[in-house]
Amino acid sequence: MLHGDVLGERARLSPDKTALVFVPTGERFTYRQLDERARACAAGWQEVLGLAKGDRIGLLANNRPEFIDCFFAAAKSGVVLVPLGTKLTTHELAFIVRDSGLKALLYDAVFADAVATLRPLVALDRCVCLDRSRSCSEPGPRTLDPSPSAEPTRPCAAHGPDDLLCLLYTSGTTGKPKGVMIPHRMVAWNAYNTVIGWQLREDDVSPIFTPLYHAGGLGAFLLPIFAIGGTIVLHAGFDPAEIWETFERERCTVALGVPTIWKLLMEAPEFTTVDLSGVRWLISGGAPLPLYIIEGYQARGVVFRQGYGLTEVGVNCFAMSNEDSVRKKGSIGRPLPFTQAKVVDAAGRDVPDGEVGELWLRGPHVCLGYWNDPEATAAALDADGWFHTGDSARRDDEGFFYIAGRTKDMLISGGVNVYPAEIEGELLLHPQVADAAVVGIPHETWGEVGVAFVVPRGGAPSPDELAAFLATRLARYKLPKQYVFVETLPRTAYGKVVKGALRDTYLRARAGTRSSAGREGA
Repeated sequence: MLHGDVLGERARLSPDKTALVFVPTGERFTYRQLDERARACAAGWQEVLGLAKGDRIGLLANNRPEFIDCFFAAAKSGVVLVPLGTKLTTHELAFIVRDSGLKALLYDAVFADAVATLRPLVALDRCVCLDRSRSCSEPGPRTLDPSPSAEPTRPCAAHGPDDLLCLLYTSGTTGKPKGVMIPHRMVAWNAYNTVIGWQLREDDVSPIFTPLYHAGGLGAFLLPIFAIGGTIVLHAGFDPAEIWETFERERCTVALGVPTIWKLLMEAPEFTTVDLSGVRWLISGGAPLPLYIIEGYQARGVVFRQGYGLTEVGVNCFAMSNEDSVRKKGSIGRPLPFTQAKVVDAAGRDVPDGEVGELWLRGPHVCLGYWNDPEATAAALDADGWFHTGDSARRDDEGFFYIAGRTKDMLISGGVNVYPAEIEGELLLHPQVADAAVVGIPHETWGEVGVAFVVPRGGAPSPDELAAFLATRLARYKLPKQYVFVETLPRTAYGKVVKGALRDTYLRARAGTRSSAGREGA
């Protein structure tokens, strides 16, 4: 039966292979050891916390081996894991606790104060600190150690493909966070598809320095690497010097990051001297990737790919070869095996190659919908199983896909559709542009016009220089009407630009300017 206990399956096949290296402590765990830890964790949930299949347990923790224990304890026990973002406010955490109906919460000692503030706001009486050395003052169990005879329910025997394994809450950049329902089959298919499509190997070594509470940390590459029997090198956080030292020491072969991370790693002094001869390829996702970053890594002899995925459909949905990563720069590749993809118009009809429409995906790696939100589920997941991604895309005549931006990001200027991601992609080709985002701003004549927020690289180019640069690459109606230079762009923990914040800041500043002018005129 298809299930999400990828660790348990691999432990049967490669029990003595090194599965995990935890960088802060230097600990090394085999697949057998990790599987035993996950079994003990599942037993603790059942015996000590009294949790049963379908109950939800929260996890507020930084990257650590216990995070992996908890994920696979969920796969074994049927208890639903709800990872919580470590950067969320108490108010945001309280919403997720209530919405998911948590019956218990596990947490890092560093979040003890946040948990103490949270508990009076929610009905949550079973809280356990993961750090045994800490003196816990809360009522309830202080440890999850089961009795020596305890054994969790036989892994996966009672789990169906569509049984829930975890709830992953979206970032909430367009409203309240939504709990994406991740079933066992989705976890398994994401792992197997990525192994096949990206041609991972049992000798691959992959560092994870992105948060495990995010789908990207779990889906690329924890689950795929465990499926094929490779080794994960887990960092507690982001430290460029530590990461490059680990690349060299552990002979890392493949890695995922977001553009911001790859930029910071490239700017670290260690980048120019680190031995990257063991790297097969690197991949970026989550946001548009500036060309100068690709070229910077290529200059070090590293193949650089781009990927695409969503929490709702698995973080890996497309693949490309090393050769195509050069020949088709900017493309996310072709759909993975067992993945259907199409680009449609507003009526759901396929659009011709080269035209922009909404990207729809279908396959066994698609989620069950949104927890406690049937309306959002019905809007995103249709009766035929197609997930409406909300992303604008186009497909070329060779079957390669390109992302044009979020459908909701599209602005209509003078009755014509304009896709900000297309403009951003061209801006990022300018040698003096380090980062860029384009948002639509209301306009009395045109309805909407584009405003480009630009992070300069080196000396700042003038607005006229940028306009002239884009004029040779884009139709006139697509050109931004204003350029605003900023030091940084607001981003989520996983690298997505929070365009609503840019738009609000701009509109407030414009309103303030008009108000000042009115007072002066009076």
